[in-house]
Amino acid sequence: MTSQATPNRNPIPNSKNERAASNDHVIYGEIYDAILDHRLPPGTKLTEDALGEIFGVSRTVVRKALFRLAHENIVRIRPHRGAVVASPSTEEARNVFEARRVVEHAVVRDLAGSVTDAQLGTLRMLVDDEHAAHSRGDRRNWIKLSGQFHLDLAEMSGNAVLAKFLKELISRTSLIIALYEAPGQVACSHAEHLALIGAIADGDGDRAAALMAGHLEACEAQLNLDGEDATVDLMSVFSDVLRQRRPARRQAARTQSV
Repeated sequence: MTSQATPNRNPIPNSKNERAASNDHVIYGEIYDAILDHRLPPGTKLTEDALGEIFGVSRTVVRKALFRLAHENIVRIRPHRGAVVASPSTEEARNVFEARRVVEHAVVRDLAGSVTDAQLGTLRMLVDDEHAAHSRGDRRNWIKLSGQFHLDLAEMSGNAVLAKFLKELISRTSLIIALYEAPGQVACSHAEHLALIGAIADGDGDRAAALMAGHLEACEAQLNLDGEDATVDLMSVFSDVLRQRRPARRQAARTQSV
């Protein structure tokens, strides 16, 4: 879905002075990626001592990275209890999607009147990569590419303020998906992304805005934000078991008929 973007990070530096200057940025990026890839689910405790040991830095450096993540509403700092990965409420989830509809409505409308051929090519390649990741079951990269598509739209529109705001909203969307995505649902459709590209390429801002609104509404609708019991297709969940049993059942049927 609409889930995430990767922060720009430099490789871990070699010199002691370089490490001192950038360690908190590296730690920020590593935690950020792990959260948005759903490797650190909402509610996970982020212990300063453990992180300091992992990254070979002091608690002060770790704390600086965690406060930066908290500023972006990705981590929650609890007084005297430490940091945890944020757990958005259902009300917050709805507010985030409402904010995204407002922001991305403006983004695609502006981009439809200014997009270049090179930008369209970049967007199409991104959607192709997104579809390939989904087809091979690579959920981690699929989520990342899906979010990157939305962020690229904002950056291509040329409005740096909207792009920065959307980056935070996409990060928070990834947490929302981790908490509320219903089993078997696909929160962000590459086909809808292709339709958006088509409207933007045609210079049709009204159609692009309508498609974006519908796209985000569909993403939100596939989340379980009403506290209802999840509806799960048991045949789909246990499809591997069914495939394994079918040959045995056919053999048993032939034996009985003899």
